[in-house]
Amino acid sequence: MIDLNMTFFAQILNFLILVALLRALCYKPVARMIKAREDKIAESLAKADADVAEAEKLKAQYQAKLAEAREQAEAITAKAEKIAAQNREDKLQETKREVEKMREAARLEIQHDQERAQEELRAQVVTMSLLAAEKLVGKKMDAATDEAEVRDFIDKLDKDKIGDLPC
Repeated sequence: MIDLNMTFFAQILNFLILVALLRALCYKPVARMIKAREDKIAESLAKADADVAEAEKLKAQYQAKLAEAREQAEAITAKAEKIAAQNREDKLQETKREVEKMREAARLEIQHDQERAQEELRAQVVTMSLLAAEKLVGKKMDAATDEAEVRDFIDKLDKDKIGDLPC
């Protein structure tokens, strides 16, 4: 049988006091420390999530700014290309105008030279015709009258043209 004496009750009382003291001095501070640690970890995780969200937001902003900068760069490049093309076209048109002016000036100069050459040729033909007629006839002719007649004859020939060539 079990012998219950006072020592047994004293040991139970001591055990209960020890449990109460351990609970008051060790368990509650350790539980509070664990709870504080859990709270701190939860706070750190929440802060990390907030930081990740902020980083994602900043990343999106930077990507948007980068895309905008690329668009602006493309717009500037396109504008520069358009201006360069316009300048090139303007220079080309200006060059064409200058070439056309040079052609027109050359054409006018050629026409003027041609007219001058025709006048010189007419004068030489008149002179040679008079000299030939003088040698044939053997006497001096009236130069002014004969020259006028020869010029009229040559002008009539020039109007009628023989073939494609003027006389």
